[in-house]
Amino acid sequence: MLIAGSCHCKNISFTLHCEPAPQAIPVRVCDCSFCTRHGAAWTALPGSVLKVHVQEPARLSKYAFATKTAEFHVCTRCGVVPLAISRIEGHAYAVVNANTFDGIDASLLQSAPADFSAESKEERLVRRKRSWISRVEYSEGAN
Repeated sequence: MLIAGSCHCKNISFTLHCEPAPQAIPVRVCDCSFCTRHGAAWTALPGSVLKVHVQEPARLSKYAFATKTAEFHVCTRCGVVPLAISRIEGHAYAVVNANTFDGIDASLLQSAPADFSAESKEERLVRRKRSWISRVEYSEGAN
């Protein structure tokens, strides 16, 4: 299954290749103020391959807060946050915002609330290594 997504203006886009196709897509709705205010609903589908492309890098803002262990990719033109990347021991791990998917049947999305406030920094990194997308390809510039 190939899932495409992007920010509203398409400056930040991605494809997520999942094999086999998932019967359901688990989505974590984080209750932190950043995710709540941006309407983010995160999914990872471990074992999938994520290809990220930023058309105009000058219109990308990378925002890190609290533990500074992940960078949220915010489009400065349209304000949408399609993904976050965490670099752990030199390796990129990512999650994508399910609310930025194009043409996915909403019945596949299984949302659940998430509260990560009690996690230590070390616990957070272990969880990300275990459950975030570990095959991330990243490119910038005009195609």
